[in-house]
Amino acid sequence: TIGSSISLLGIILFLYIIWESMMTQRQVIFPIQLNSSIEWYQNTPPAEHSYSELPMLTN
Repeated sequence: TIGSSISLLGIILFLYIIWESMMTQRQVIFPIQLNSSIEWYQNTPPAEHSYSELPMLTN
């Protein structure tokens, strides 16, 4: 049926993307370890009233 054909095409495309990413070994553009965000400066979970004013991030 058409639904199974679309699913098969999606699986084939998914496997091709996985295979191609493993073969090319490109450099990661967005690393997973983005510890510069404000969530990493607080304890988890943050207290209900963590900020006396809205936080502002600058580079």
